[in-house]
Amino acid sequence: MKKVYLIVFVMMFFSLILVAFAAAEDSMAKQGKEESLSLIVATPEDGFQLAIALSRKGVTETQPDKEVLKKLRPAYAHDPDSLIAASQVIAIHFQTIAAANNYWRNGQ
Repeated sequence: MKKVYLIVFVMMFFSLILVAFAAAEDSMAKQGKEESLSLIVATPEDGFQLAIALSRKGVTETQPDKEVLKKLRPAYAHDPDSLIAASQVIAIHFQTIAAANNYWRNGQ
């Protein structure tokens, strides 16, 4: 039964990623930006930096009010559970990016 939950979770996660990218592309198109979003990057380091950028973008899209973000920062900046949760989000993004890059072309 746990495998079924895991499969459903993974499917939901990837669906959310696709929705997030579609929303981001739509948002960028509305702003007149020509940038395209892609998970394809040259190196694992580039992939990790993209994972961090996606995580940050997720936070600012969730809470667009910069003043609120600044006020909340002291609450989570020293909370180990919050820091671990942030690391987990980055790790999940990195896993997705690595898979999209065939784990960097299987060493090629």
